[in-house]
Amino acid sequence: MALSRLVVHDFRNIEACDIALSSGFNFLIGPNGSGKTSVLEAIHFLGHGRSFRSALNSRVIRHQQPHLTVHGRVKTQDGILLPVGIQKRRDGSADVKIGQEKGQKLVALAKVLPLQLITPEGFELLTDGPKFRRAFIDWGVFHSEPGFFEAWTRVKRLTKQRNAALKTARHYGDIQVWDTELARLAEQISAWRQAYVDAVAARATALCQAFLPEFSIQFRFYQGWERGADYQALLAANFERDQQMGYTVSGPHKADLRIKVAGTPVDDVLSRGQLKLMVCALRLAQGQLYSEEQGIACIYLIDDFASELDSRRRALLASELTRIGAQVFVSAISADQVAEICDENSKMFHVEHGKINAG
Repeated sequence: MALSRLVVHDFRNIEACDIALSSGFNFLIGPNGSGKTSVLEAIHFLGHGRSFRSALNSRVIRHQQPHLTVHGRVKTQDGILLPVGIQKRRDGSADVKIGQEKGQKLVALAKVLPLQLITPEGFELLTDGPKFRRAFIDWGVFHSEPGFFEAWTRVKRLTKQRNAALKTARHYGDIQVWDTELARLAEQISAWRQAYVDAVAARATALCQAFLPEFSIQFRFYQGWERGADYQALLAANFERDQQMGYTVSGPHKADLRIKVAGTPVDDVLSRGQLKLMVCALRLAQGQLYSEEQGIACIYLIDDFASELDSRRRALLASELTRIGAQVFVSAISADQVAEICDENSKMFHVEHGKINAG
């Protein structure tokens, strides 16, 4: 899976660009504020229907323009060039087209364009709340279990309804109707998540031994309630506590991936450079597993490649990305920062004031 062409209109400071891409490494070179990260952001938008830098459409759509447009051609496993596009307006509405089919849902983009993102702000995966690590797990489960998206959407809706009912319930029987289905789906989702964490952790452990050989890193999945406990019975037992709190305290919406070194959370042990390597190991492990299961490689977006990484570790990362056959988009301030990983299949793009030029 690779983007062979990218067309962008009115995205951040990019008025228009149309570029042919390498199936290997694509380097975006330019000073800060030139627009190189915006190119990565546009690709992310094409794969997710949203920015990784802002939730506000007004900040992503170019000044005084009514909408943004991102189109691409994706080379599939069969060698077919599949057109993919999204147009998003200031009111948040969007038009998605995949192949000749208009009116597609945003979630369909993620299946067509599986992306892995590594940014200087990516430490949040390790240092911030469980929702970031839960999203990491769910990306993998979404791509490996066809029933996950519908089941997880249903769990979120049931939990919201249950939380609303807690405010008026006089006894447990008033909300029990929500719990039977919620418990069934929660147990299934947790089983999927556990299986995925086991698989991705095995690969992440091997990568950590290469990137961070001085540490022994442990991964453990927390499902959101006590292991071995029956979730429906737990919901009944915790009714009064949930009612006092005003929401469902335990459940799959509280799941987490706990990562530790000798029993201590990694963010209390590792330096910034080491944390970035840990994030790289996790993203690479996820990409490896996806490639093994689906038979195709993810696309990697790496912003500010040189940040926090010395030349040896940059070479390690590049070597692994080359080994798995991934298409990679890398932003850097100067060509010198990526010279050691350029090859005959790479493409270099110079970015300045929102203009992207090959060469």
